[in-house]
Amino acid sequence: MTAQTLARPEQSVQLSGISWQTYETLLAEIGDRQIRLTYNRGNLEIMVPSPEHEVYKKVMGRFVETLAEELDVKIEPLGSTTFKRPELSGVEPDECFYIQNISAVKGKKRIDMNQDPPDLVVEIDITSRSENSLQVYADLGVPEVWIYNGSRLRINRFENGEYVECEISLAFPSLPILEIVGFLEQAETMDYLELVKAFRNWVKSQIQQN
Repeated sequence: MTAQTLARPEQSVQLSGISWQTYETLLAEIGDRQIRLTYNRGNLEIMVPSPEHEVYKKVMGRFVETLAEELDVKIEPLGSTTFKRPELSGVEPDECFYIQNISAVKGKKRIDMNQDPPDLVVEIDITSRSENSLQVYADLGVPEVWIYNGSRLRINRFENGEYVECEISLAFPSLPILEIVGFLEQAETMDYLELVKAFRNWVKSQIQQN
């Protein structure tokens, strides 16, 4: 018999009636371990990312950086930094970036979320957890959230107190961002650096057409 190693699936647990203090305690206990917490008005999601999730997370982050490089846009990536509105909500995005408001956070060791939320958040949503996360990002006032569920990319823009699905990105309005899906579909089969190179060439071709 031949032993096979199976990729660990993404695991998610939903809990309700959780106090803010319990959430803070769990954050401290978990530390740097690969466990993600999302807190929303007493509801807590505990998520253990799968290898599939981490592949897409890495690729999407690199794609955003490539877009910024080719468009000559300054960005400040803060990865999965924990963002909180005390007693209300807390979240660790898959990737987040300061773009328009980069000057407000450059060099800061502490960020006031009431004044300086990230401009762009990227979420990989393999287990359909994004609706809960969107409420948290609305509390934080994040202008734009991209969500990829393994087959579809959604651009959500914060307008009049809620997120509206759009085709145009606030961060990169000159490019058809939804076409990124074609590259994401190759993330698990194509060599990582070759994929980034192909994506970069696509970005350059789009810039030349504009």
